[in-house]
Formats: sequence, C-alpha cells, structure tokens
Amino acid sequence: MAYNEKLADRVREIISLTHKNIEEKRMFGGLCFMVNNKMCVGVEKDRLMVRFDPGKYDEVMEKEGCKPMDFTGKPMKGYVFVDIDVLNTKAKLTYWISLALEYNKVAKASKKQK
Repeated sequence: MAYNEKLADRVREIISLTHKNIEEKRMFGGLCFMVNNKMCVGVEKDRLMVRFDPGKYDEVMEKEGCKPMDFTGKPMKGYVFVDIDVLNTKAKLTYWISLALEYNKVAKASKKQK
C-alpha cells in the first residue's frame, strides 16, 4: 500500500467542499492534491503531508503528531507530515487542510518542466 486510501478519500471530501480546481497527482510514493495548480496537501503511507506558511513553522511543529518533512537530509520549512493517529476526527483533519488551503492562496506554483 503506497498510501492510505481512506485518508485520501477524507481529504478529497473536505477540499471539494470549497474548491473546484483540484488535481490529484501520484508523487513521493503517495497522492498529492494540487489546488489551483499548486501543491497543497498529500497522503503518503499513513500520514498527511501539509504545505503551509513557512513563517508558522515553529508554531506548527509544536502540534501533536507533527513531524518535519525530510526527503533531502534536512527539514523543509513550510512542509510537515501529520500522523494519521491525530487525524481521528473530521475537525482535526479539517484544521490541517484549512492551514494548507490558506497558504495556497498566496503560494507560488512550481515552474512547469519542459
């Protein structure tokens, strides 16, 4: 299992309530939800990947179940993983998705590869 499909369904349901320009892409061995052509949240194994305002990094890292996103040997500010164990209610999952959607409004889209 590359990613938790039930968690992906829960994410899909919450995002679709407020956004229409959503694209799902398989990446990082999981599923990434692109909103307005920008990486927003993703599901990787049994955890949620969240993209958020890097200025809130220290505050966000204090949240339960939150771990730095580290693919390159150093944490990426503005990205975290959240363990599925703390996403056991719709309200808790909605908090993380809302954090990502808020930043999505001002985040820059990555450059398209040719």
